[in-house]
Amino acid sequence: MIRHPHAGEEARRLAEAGTVLLTQVGSGVHGTAGEGQDDRDELGLCLEPAEFVTGLARVRTPGGREIPFEQYELHTAWARPRGLAERSGPGDLDVVVYSARKWARLALAGNPTVLLPLWVPDEEVVRVTDAGRELRENASRFASRAAGRRFLGYLRSQRAAFLGERGRRAAVRARRSGPGYDPKPAMHALRLGVQGLELLLTGRVTLPVPGPDLDALRSVRRGEWARADVEAWLADLEADLAAAAAASPLPESGDRAWVDDWLTRSHRAFWAR
Repeated sequence: MIRHPHAGEEARRLAEAGTVLLTQVGSGVHGTAGEGQDDRDELGLCLEPAEFVTGLARVRTPGGREIPFEQYELHTAWARPRGLAERSGPGDLDVVVYSARKWARLALAGNPTVLLPLWVPDEEVVRVTDAGRELRENASRFASRAAGRRFLGYLRSQRAAFLGERGRRAAVRARRSGPGYDPKPAMHALRLGVQGLELLLTGRVTLPVPGPDLDALRSVRRGEWARADVEAWLADLEADLAAAAAASPLPESGDRAWVDDWLTRSHRAFWAR
């Protein structure tokens, strides 16, 4: 039995009933997926029934505990013999649906993955309601210098994995890989730099990654770049991103007042239905 606290049947029903936006967010939407090498990642947000927002209602976990609802998760890898210990691989599906309130907190804080549903192409949208469309139409309200700094922080985290500095498993992968580094986190670190810089300069992120940058990222993913060249590009992106975060014309933070109003209106309309 899956005993992850966010995988319960009650959480699933609540998420499905209230989902306003669900999209692909993984390598497929960035354009950097390897041929037959990746799982499919989807991320969304849902509105909650009134008793979960204004009252004390909770959901029951597979283990029998009652917890506040914050998100629902589905990972098809968990159906294999080792359950939660199984890592997602090619062909697996990973879905996370946040409560709209939690998603809004993460999005206003600039979480790069949580922001992606605002910008994915229409063909990557799995489900959307009028409330979800309004969010996507107001994506610019989430663009901020704070978000740019979050991209920078995530870049540095992926760089540590690329260099084999973050955990024994990362170090082993880096030693065993052909180019002498782990290509996947190297590509993700560079992608975060490219996208964070675009966000700070234009107020949006283009998906998939456009033009020559995408070709270069795919080449890094295949391990075709020398480690020194990857490190040099990464250093340039990190410096440019730090400078842009300080000089960007974007506001310091997202439009919290608009988001608060959207949450209130959307929940009231959902409850009225």
